[in-house]
Amino acid sequence: MELFKPLNVQPSEDKRTSSLKENVRCLIIGSGPAGYTAAIYAARANLHPVLYTGMEMGGQLTTTTEVENFPGFPEGVTGPQLMEQMKKQAERFGTDIRFGVAMSADFSHSPLKVTFDDGKTVEAATVIIATGATAKYLGLEAEKKYAGRGVSACATCDGFFYRGKDVAVVGGGDTAAEEATYLAGLCRKVYLVVRRNELRASKAMQQRVFNTPNIEILWEHQAVDLFGEEVVEGAVLVKKKGTPGEEQVRIKIDGFFLAIGHTPNSSVFSKYLETDAAGYIKTVPGTSKTNVPGVFAAGDVQDPHYRQAVTAAGSGCMAAIDAERFLAGS
Repeated sequence: MELFKPLNVQPSEDKRTSSLKENVRCLIIGSGPAGYTAAIYAARANLHPVLYTGMEMGGQLTTTTEVENFPGFPEGVTGPQLMEQMKKQAERFGTDIRFGVAMSADFSHSPLKVTFDDGKTVEAATVIIATGATAKYLGLEAEKKYAGRGVSACATCDGFFYRGKDVAVVGGGDTAAEEATYLAGLCRKVYLVVRRNELRASKAMQQRVFNTPNIEILWEHQAVDLFGEEVVEGAVLVKKKGTPGEEQVRIKIDGFFLAIGHTPNSSVFSKYLETDAAGYIKTVPGTSKTNVPGVFAAGDVQDPHYRQAVTAAGSGCMAAIDAERFLAGS
């Protein structure tokens, strides 16, 4: 028995229409868990959402191999598979999904306006920003080579795969200290690779690192390469790089974790939206509301703390419900 049927919605128009202007009720920017979840809820609420995917359809999860911590998949699921299923679910209820990148925005008055890379300007009664955040990398060719095969920017996401193994964490701030201590509870040994001769982390986080016996801090070291056949088997480090005492060191590891920060993809909207010092969009606590009426933010672009697929999906749900209530005048 069919439990429910797709809502009877009318797509706004053909996906790459030649018209340079269009008016919609709900515009969603971003196609990660936050964007697709917002689309599912908005479409089921008859908001006829139009979703622009951004440069990376499916977001950061498309670069992840196994996802074992998303509810509903006891055997795990690959990142691309999970995002494809979310995409199909959003389309099922009538979401108009388009490939495109937001280039500029005008939130100074209603209707809200966003212009995309094809030259089209979409006027919207509500906008949900779910553009995510981009992990910072060192810029090594090896990081691309071993992406998903030993290189990760999320210990909470991928640490489970390295139980009982040796790993390295790069960074000296709170994120690096937190990820190192998290991994220390799973791994045999954790190398914390610190460029300077001190940690930038808070005193409390530093103390946690110092008190964890299986964390070894490699002071004044920088990673310059990785090696291994099919997966990461080790890292090449340089101690006191650029000084007369420069020395090359090789360590054997199974996982290489970057913890040097993220860049929220908010710059296009920062003229109008309040952000914190790092660029994360500020929202009213307990909601997805920004300082601009009708504009909502969901997922990693407004979340500097958790950055998980499930929390992004939850905030996408919140954004769609907030948008629906905004349109209803409540």
